Amino acid sequence: ITFYSSPNLKDWAKESEFGAAIGAHGGVWECPDLFTLDNNGKKIWVLIVNLNPGGPNGGSATQYFLGDFDGKTFKPMDTKTRWIDYGPDEYAGITWSNTGNRKLFLGWMSNWQYAQIVPTKKWRSAMTIPRELKLIRTKDDLLIASQPVKELAAMQSKPVIVENLVISKKTDISTKIGNVKFPCRINLSIEKLNNFSLSLSNSLGENVVIGYDKAQNQFYIDRTKSGKVDFQKDFAAIHTAPRFTSNKETDITLVIDVSSIELFADNGLTVMTEIFFPNKSYNKIHLQSANNIVINRLEYINLKSIN
Repeated sequence: ITFYSSPNLKDWAKESEFGAAIGAHGGVWECPDLFTLDNNGKKIWVLIVNLNPGGPNGGSATQYFLGDFDGKTFKPMDTKTRWIDYGPDEYAGITWSNTGNRKLFLGWMSNWQYAQIVPTKKWRSAMTIPRELKLIRTKDDLLIASQPVKELAAMQSKPVIVENLVISKKTDISTKIGNVKFPCRINLSIEKLNNFSLSLSNSLGENVVIGYDKAQNQFYIDRTKSGKVDFQKDFAAIHTAPRFTSNKETDITLVIDVSSIELFADNGLTVMTEIFFPNKSYNKIHLQSANNIVINRLEYINLKSIN
């Protein structure tokens, strides 16, 4: 990344360079962004650098660096490589500059590994939902957390709420919430996080599985049997993202559409975006756990179309 300055937007002077020996370098750096976030009253500078290929789950991804900027030089606080979204399908994410004290982020929902050959006719890809970014201090690190913007509430129907749901085997939650329709939002509040999965499926046996693996301490999304997967050799895969907190309880938000899912876990510390192409729309949602996991509260919310 090269920084230039200008007194008149005509004459430019090179000020500094950043990143030759820091961060992920599996491919080209592009779509940078530079802004500040508040950390308990202290201003932290954030430098976003999108990378293709070389992401944590292959292909395109968005990395970021935390540090200080004096108008000429960006100085990182450390040499860690951090990712704003661990899923394979968030790329080229940048922020708005006119949102006051809020910092809102939007990404492209695809991956250059297959963006030009996905099995669609009238469209080629979409955008993620807008997300609000904040800094959260964990035990070991300072990280950016992402949450769906509050304006999403304007699209939400009245939630169907299920409380104290014990999952000890595969459970069809449509018996609790009624017919499943997309787009929708599912909020889960879990008392003690353990191995569990949530699957979207159809009558053809196609499915996408979202879950948590306690032994590996990571969230995952499995789209190996999601429908059309043979158009590119790496599309059918299980993608993973680390969990960054050791809290027993957790909150998970899933924003699901007919061919995409966006996962926000632990107040947005872990984020994954994933696309898929079922041959028939999914109409079932199952929860499964072998550990008698307790879901304190499940909210199922239909989202209205913005068309």
